[in-house]
Amino acid sequence: MAEKLPENSLTDHASLDQSVLDLSDDQLLRYSRQIMLPEIDLKGQTALLSARMLIIGVGGLGSPVALYLSACGVGSITIADPDRVELSNLQRQIAHSENDIKLKKVSSCKNSMSALNHEINIRTLPVALAGDVLFEEVAQADIVVDCTDNLATRFAINKACVKTVTPMVSAASIRWEGQITVFHPGFKDSPCYHCFHDESRELDESCSDNGVLGPVVGVMGSMQAIEVVKLITQSGDSLIGRVLLFDALSMQWETMILPANPKCKVCSREKPLDQVKEWKK
Repeated sequence: MAEKLPENSLTDHASLDQSVLDLSDDQLLRYSRQIMLPEIDLKGQTALLSARMLIIGVGGLGSPVALYLSACGVGSITIADPDRVELSNLQRQIAHSENDIKLKKVSSCKNSMSALNHEINIRTLPVALAGDVLFEEVAQADIVVDCTDNLATRFAINKACVKTVTPMVSAASIRWEGQITVFHPGFKDSPCYHCFHDESRELDESCSDNGVLGPVVGVMGSMQAIEVVKLITQSGDSLIGRVLLFDALSMQWETMILPANPKCKVCSREKPLDQVKEWKK
């Protein structure tokens, strides 16, 4: 069952009436096709401009996420990735080019993002986020976009998101397949990543060992960007509690219902309701 977004969003639209008036003529023109959408309008665009994102990983998934969120006008984006651009990345990591080989991925990605939209505030973290640093970065974000490629990192991100009550948009791709969902600790019945994958299971397959079709990764990253925009602007139905599964060979989508695990070690819903706070504003 699709989750309706709550009244109290990341940005309270009722408080944006005055700031809407501050959109410049260039901004009105740049974002005009989005502003035309009744679900977004001027207030939704202002919410996007006020939002703070953390994108962890700017490879195959993170590239389209970073580019589309920049183009959409998400005002503040932090990108984190410890790696450098390699030739084998270019088949699917569209934020990078041949001229970027050996450059830090966050630097290359920032250049591409800035080329699309120079008004975006971009922070780069050329490190593997972990421990207290990961927790602090997640706590500062309105939404975390998980674009990583290994289970251990995803479990760590999930724990930080649960502790800080921060929404997490997560996707994965391998071979011809992809999946995407949204975890939101602010919903009492929302599952977390640990509900989805138990840490005891060996599921950590990599693209380097199994291969992946570049456009499949692009589809999933683009879907992540859509879910982020929906969360910020309170548009449509979120993927909270649902996993979309994509099979490019058969060109079919399937939906899997994902309930919260009441005995989950990370997000147990046996906690008092008052420990589930509202969305950040």
